[in-house]
Amino acid sequence: MMTKAASKSPRIRPVPAVSRAVAILRLLGKVRTPMGVNAIAQKLELIPSTCLHILRSLVQEKLVAFDPESKHYRLGAGMVTLARSALEANAFPVLVQPLLDQLSTKWGVTAIGVDVGDPDQMVVVALSRSNIPFRLHVDVGSVFPALLSATGRLVAAFGDQPETELKRRFQKLRWDKPLDYDLWYKEVAIAKKHQYSLDRNRYIAGISIAAVPVLSPSGKITHTIVCASLMDALNKTQMAHLIQHMQQEARVVADQLYTG
Repeated sequence: MMTKAASKSPRIRPVPAVSRAVAILRLLGKVRTPMGVNAIAQKLELIPSTCLHILRSLVQEKLVAFDPESKHYRLGAGMVTLARSALEANAFPVLVQPLLDQLSTKWGVTAIGVDVGDPDQMVVVALSRSNIPFRLHVDVGSVFPALLSATGRLVAAFGDQPETELKRRFQKLRWDKPLDYDLWYKEVAIAKKHQYSLDRNRYIAGISIAAVPVLSPSGKITHTIVCASLMDALNKTQMAHLIQHMQQEARVVADQLYTG
């Protein structure tokens, strides 16, 4: 399932200007109000003059907008264009959306399409909410640690991260009701065997989260389909049927993504 020896990875030479620019964009994406250069520099521990030069470059590229009256910065319209281009270049959200709608309507769940291409984080790229009075605080674009909840077990099961790295990352995760690493690792093995994972009352108290993998022809996990519901909303039989439905949809998406 996973190797204990560290896998070889290409050497990445740090490019400070790029790293700082990305950090600025991420910070502006998290805050609710525009920020001044000094506040940005302080938050990111940057030299103010360096921060200002990077901000000016980002403004020129339309990725950041500058208000000359308040002297504050916010994300610019160029980020919307980039985000739209990224989504259009990714067929998964378009393919999975009608399937999520079916799952949400039939089972009364919040159905989610997740991209797990990044080993560090998962990103919600599609979403369908049910009409029942239950809402999960997640939106398209939401980002979570890659090993968290039900999807995280699948990432560990079908990924190629060595166990030492899995354990290191697991220790940084935050759960409403924490579990120890050995138990989690056993659940990862079960997820590998049955090709689904179920997080009940762990990541979010009172919530059941089921996930199934979307696998490439080589067996690598690229996406997951996730359904979330209140703990008592579905009985054991219904949950089993929901997971079967999710697995069917995952195979449909995989066929469309990788075989056309």
